[in-house]
Amino acid sequence: MKICILDALTLGDDVDLSVFDRLGEVSIYDATLPEEVVARIQDREIVITNKVVLNRSNLEYAPQVKLICVAATGTNNIDLNYTQSRNIAVSNVAGYSTRSVVQHTFAMLFYLLQSPSYYDSYVKSGKYAESGIFTHLGRPYWELYGKTWGIIGLGTIGQAVAGIAREFGCQVVYYSTSGENRNPNYNRVELEELLQAADIVSIHAPLNKRTFDLIHYEQLQLMQSHAVLLNLGRGGIVNERGLALAIDEGLIGGAALDVLEHEPIDKNNPLLTIKRRDRLFITPHIAWASREARLTLIQEIVKNIESFMHGVPRNIVGQGG
Repeated sequence: MKICILDALTLGDDVDLSVFDRLGEVSIYDATLPEEVVARIQDREIVITNKVVLNRSNLEYAPQVKLICVAATGTNNIDLNYTQSRNIAVSNVAGYSTRSVVQHTFAMLFYLLQSPSYYDSYVKSGKYAESGIFTHLGRPYWELYGKTWGIIGLGTIGQAVAGIAREFGCQVVYYSTSGENRNPNYNRVELEELLQAADIVSIHAPLNKRTFDLIHYEQLQLMQSHAVLLNLGRGGIVNERGLALAIDEGLIGGAALDVLEHEPIDKNNPLLTIKRRDRLFITPHIAWASREARLTLIQEIVKNIESFMHGVPRNIVGQGG
């Protein structure tokens, strides 16, 4: 099989991609611009992509493609209607990053809640050495115990977050973005009720027509002034202009985002110019990317290819026929 990896840099340079060599002739590209796609896939049978878009405009010039392996769970960068018309199989990998995302969820919360950067800077600046008392209460924080944690999107990741939140003594409520999730272990509420009641709101939902712009300025006005918003779902679920305004007006206690509507972030994104910068924490879409998660991702892609080659395809999300 002739295989190509279009955006290997998104998998990290600390993982071994030579595992694909036993499957065929492999071409590896660190990154691929839209205008480079056709030349790189036109004679390939298997294409591995994380975020590079594959659709009619480039796939029609690649008649040999039989399998597209998405190095992620979401397949929104693939035109599934076209691949189905061409009988091209599309596989993804689900569940590989659950533990990584859950861990990052709590890391982001504690960064906002405990202000470790502030206290570390206070000590290292020499101010603590000059203090007349043993402690410093410049950034008071509150405990999770007894608080309400609202989860938007109670899928695999949302449920894992809910379980840990309960261990901290939180009451967990959730909003089902599909309207179909009825988990008996937690109290399901409408979005407005969740926003009004929750001390922490964490988003673990996919981006679709129901969730785009789900949280905008009017919804943020419903939240408590000390409440924290965490988005580890997808950018576009939270309206970034409305969030910037809400933070500067003190409508919420703070927000942490690992995902943005445009990635990398636009230089003119309003979140980059907010006045209350200490109330906003942004990471560059890394919640999924623990080393263990990325190793698992690569192993699962190898298994998807091997299964396809043996005529027993697995994790197929788009298959013609």
